[in-house]
Amino acid sequence: MVEAGRQLLKLHERRSTIVSRRRDIEKQRRSLEEIRNIMNSMKNLSYMETRKISAFLDVQHSIVKHIETVAADFLSYYPETLTESTQAPVDLDIYLLIGAERGFCGDFNHALLRHFESLPLMQNSEKQQLIAVGHKLQTLMQNDERPIIFIDGASVVEEVDKVLNRVVSQLVSIQQQSGPLSLYVLYHNDEHQLINQQLLPPFQSLAHHQPQETLAPVLNLKPENFLLDLSYQYLFVVLYEILFASLMAESRQRVSHLEGAVQHMDKQSEELHRQGNILRQEEIIEEIEIILLSEAGLQQ
Repeated sequence: MVEAGRQLLKLHERRSTIVSRRRDIEKQRRSLEEIRNIMNSMKNLSYMETRKISAFLDVQHSIVKHIETVAADFLSYYPETLTESTQAPVDLDIYLLIGAERGFCGDFNHALLRHFESLPLMQNSEKQQLIAVGHKLQTLMQNDERPIIFIDGASVVEEVDKVLNRVVSQLVSIQQQSGPLSLYVLYHNDEHQLINQQLLPPFQSLAHHQPQETLAPVLNLKPENFLLDLSYQYLFVVLYEILFASLMAESRQRVSHLEGAVQHMDKQSEELHRQGNILRQEEIIEEIEIILLSEAGLQQ
């Protein structure tokens, strides 16, 4: 009778341990499910954002291409205007880095910085000014000893205008203080490729463009003034395109990153569910043994 009581006590203790472990697993699984649902919602919002950005980006691609076509036709007949615009000595090199504003986008910012540090210009140029766009990029560069201007990036399409105005305002301020400058932009395009693009002086890739028309364009302005106005317009439009492209790459990267995280959590949840079932089976077995042992004790 005493031995049966001891066995019964041990069975109760084992059952209690199993119940406690199963409840911990269920609690962990519920917490995991809550996090999974939050991350899945974030993924869906990022996907919706890519759909919105796509419409804006298509328009910007068309506008930039149109201006570049106009500039190419103009420079094919007035190449000397481009030469004159680049004769002034450049006092400062500005590098505009377009990073991510929010997290959950993998190595988006790290890849940008690795590419930036490998650029020959950064190793040789002495007079530089960096402009870093994006809160997460700012976090990575906050201990950098180089002169850096930090600007918050865009989280959604509606914030791109505000970011563009801040970037342009900083460029104007720097130019007023330092004189002629060169501007380079490093960013992810909408196909998630890292692009290093020179924007100032403008239209450098069009210097040797061949005329597509037999007649020179008719201008209402002096060629020098026309190129200046076109350059300002192009700078504004192409920066718009770059900010949209970077936001598209960031959003797509976030969708991919969160999709992987959600799938990983689903696998973890399935494993916890399996472990919970095993513990529940053990718990049932312990309950049966307790019942059988109790009945045997009563019969004695």
